[in-house]
Amino acid sequence: MNQPQFVITKVKSVAARELALTFADGFTCTVDLSEVLASHPSLKKARLPHVFHKVSLDEWQRGVIFDGNDELALASDNLRALAIEQAGDYSHQQIIAWMHRHDMTLDSAAEALGLSRRMLAYYRSGEKPVPKSIGLAMLGWEAEQAGFDYSKVA
Repeated sequence: MNQPQFVITKVKSVAARELALTFADGFTCTVDLSEVLASHPSLKKARLPHVFHKVSLDEWQRGVIFDGNDELALASDNLRALAIEQAGDYSHQQIIAWMHRHDMTLDSAAEALGLSRRMLAYYRSGEKPVPKSIGLAMLGWEAEQAGFDYSKVA
């Protein structure tokens, strides 16, 4: 399946634990990997500056590897989602996680958010950016399900 939003065309280390990325759909970003590297023991070697700065694209441009080592890899969809979230926006992975947390199908999630099934599928796949209104709707839905009483606000 052709998903240009997950094909990385350019990667460069720009700081101690930051990467600058360009994707095939034109999206560019900087992503801070400090937390990712600290929380995954398998990426311990990538914490070393001389390893981190030897970042390159993997064979299929669907991720990055450090120091030419396929065991030190990060997938493009995760990198893009992390960059989007670090910028204060909502990612496709947040939709996937929200649906999973609430055991929702595409149909039930679309109904809960007041969307068409097709639009939610676009957002969930990362094909289209998740509008802030949809991210906030997910939070509002969770608050409502938890018993938050909106009538007592204001």
